[in-house]
Amino acid sequence: MTKEAKRIVVLGAGYAGMLTVTALAGRARRRDDVSITVVNAGERFTERLRLHQVATGQQLAELNLRELLAGSKAEFQQGWVTGIDPVGRTVRIDDEREIGYDTLVYALGASADTGAVPGAAENAYSLDDAESFARRLAEMSRGNVVICGSGLTGIEAATEIAERFPHLAVTLLGRERPGAMLGPQARAYLDAALRRLGVTVRLGEIVKVRADGVDLAGGGTAPADAVLWTSGVRVSPLAAAAGLTTDGHGRIVTDGALRSVSHPEVYAVGDAAAIRQKYGLMHGTCQSGMPTGAHTAQQIVRQLDGKPVRRFRFGYLHVPISLGRHDAVIQFVHGDESPARARLTGRAAVWYKETVSSAPWPTFRRTLRFPRHTMLGWRR
Repeated sequence: MTKEAKRIVVLGAGYAGMLTVTALAGRARRRDDVSITVVNAGERFTERLRLHQVATGQQLAELNLRELLAGSKAEFQQGWVTGIDPVGRTVRIDDEREIGYDTLVYALGASADTGAVPGAAENAYSLDDAESFARRLAEMSRGNVVICGSGLTGIEAATEIAERFPHLAVTLLGRERPGAMLGPQARAYLDAALRRLGVTVRLGEIVKVRADGVDLAGGGTAPADAVLWTSGVRVSPLAAAAGLTTDGHGRIVTDGALRSVSHPEVYAVGDAAAIRQKYGLMHGTCQSGMPTGAHTAQQIVRQLDGKPVRRFRFGYLHVPISLGRHDAVIQFVHGDESPARARLTGRAAVWYKETVSSAPWPTFRRTLRFPRHTMLGWRR
């Protein structure tokens, strides 16, 4: 490797971060002017698309990041990121290591925001600790389980629990009707599936989580023997603490090419980035996160070759929702995520959802070998 090799460091190995790493490693495998380092807290890849399965005690495949990257251009470093110095262009790890960079990719993602409501952090589980919640469910011979948050994560968790633990009473609680983003036919199918599985839907604003229940605005209460919090996420404060320009939620504000508007040597991808498209700000999903990683890898290589970066464009394709292991509903959407006419339900939707959930790891493997075939996102 030459002394002039550009040091590229990727923080975080989730869906967006890993596709950045594998696409970069594949594109740079014959180059001696670049080094690639990825930093992640653990060696195991977390399949966030399947955490509702883990929450019910199902075992997932062991997907090892170090093994995946062995023999590639990318070096894996295990550790917690504790600080970023954008002036000195270094990253500090929890064991006091410092890693220098010329280009940084910030992909630290998001975690459950249990600090948003009093008592949630103390009395509710989250999918960030899905295995602990699964142990709690396994020891319950009866009782009430309340899922706080009626978005997609809450729906998938509630239906998975109701299917696997039919002796428990499951309540899905949130401010919006489940499936509010779906078209009328897909929403009707979802409603029927919730009734079939015995999931009680309650609408209300959660104001407090107690050890034995959830309090709602206006005085209502949902009794609970176990609470799972799926309402909202928060990002790491590291970017804001380092002086990068962030939005009100702590996400790095990016330019059209996904570079920090204040520090262009820093790219931000996935949940950690505030990415604006014509239809508004993107929200964090695997569907949107992986294309940001693929795009970023391509732009870094373009910069290495002295070419101008290109603008990132993305449009949504679908809203896939599993309803336990034997049912699902897929709403196809326009680029701005408004519902289109097409949808899938039942066995076809189960196959489709499983294909989506299984796709990331094989995609990482392929991009290490065939990076130019990486999907750069759904462009409209």
